[in-house]
Amino acid sequence: MASFLSRTTTQSHIHRIKDELWLVFLFIAAIWGVFLLDRFLPLEQWGLIPRDSGGLVGIMTMPFLHGSYTHLLNNTVPLVILLVLLAGSRADTRWVVLGIMLLSGLLLWLFGRSALHIGASALVFGLAVFVIMSGLLERRAIPLILSAVVIFMYGGTLLLGVLPGQRGVSWDGHLFGAIAGALVAWLFLKRSEYGR
Repeated sequence: MASFLSRTTTQSHIHRIKDELWLVFLFIAAIWGVFLLDRFLPLEQWGLIPRDSGGLVGIMTMPFLHGSYTHLLNNTVPLVILLVLLAGSRADTRWVVLGIMLLSGLLLWLFGRSALHIGASALVFGLAVFVIMSGLLERRAIPLILSAVVIFMYGGTLLLGVLPGQRGVSWDGHLFGAIAGALVAWLFLKRSEYGR
């Protein structure tokens, strides 16, 4: 998986935010569409359940499933901001999102608490840490500024969100999302160095 991610996350991927803005809104629309469908169909059962073969599908479905309007809204706002920031970076947005979803979901499935995990917060934490780590690792002005913005906006949430014992919060999903974001950023940088 590491070589797959490192091969595909960069290849001097140059793009502008406006080129990928439609993908950001399509992704958000899909999450909201699934939420609306879930009001009529029992879709939450397709969330991630650690170490349960039936819960494996949740690795890919978890970010699209939300328990309430508040849960969905709390993930939508940072997700839009972080996806727009990512769309303006050198990274290939689609592969970074897919890499974080797969890696965080796999880690949660292997090591997470036995519970039904739903929501896009693992992806949110992964994207936030990706933006921070890629800025720090690249040591270029724009990524460093973006890192500072993300730390300012979400630093407290990132620290508190990975602490155990929060009722109704998948703190382990947050933790594995953050780990996945850091690993994908590291793979991105390594691939960038080899591509030069």
